[in-house]
Amino acid sequence: MQRTFERIVPHSADQMLALVADVESYPDFIPYCQKMEVTRSTSAPETRFSARMHIRFGPVFQAYTSAITINPEAKTLSARATDGPFSYLSSIWHFLPAQQGSHIRFEIDFKIANPLIRSVAEPAFAAKQEEIIDAFVAEAQKRFG
Repeated sequence: MQRTFERIVPHSADQMLALVADVESYPDFIPYCQKMEVTRSTSAPETRFSARMHIRFGPVFQAYTSAITINPEAKTLSARATDGPFSYLSSIWHFLPAQQGSHIRFEIDFKIANPLIRSVAEPAFAAKQEEIIDAFVAEAQKRFG
């Protein structure tokens, strides 16, 4: 299931990239995120790492790990799930300078592995992405004014 979300925010592309890259802080503001476990690459700790997100939707607990790559020059952050409930999950954040802030574009493509819950879980997971994007925008306002 592919989805794309876009926002214009009054914060710089660099600020927004730094916010999204700050995965350790996700439990503080991302809905349903209970805990993050981050393992940094020794050769490039700021641009390559893995992050295990523990999420809770009501009574359902789930965790998955993503390999994350940040490209500061291109102002992108890409993530690819390496385990968890997905057959695949890949996403990319693009942060483009705009007149008085930046244009955020978030693209996600995923498939829930379990065919018995896929038809219900995929639309619900896709709908939650909108809420998560809004949480990033609200957190940027708190951090950057």
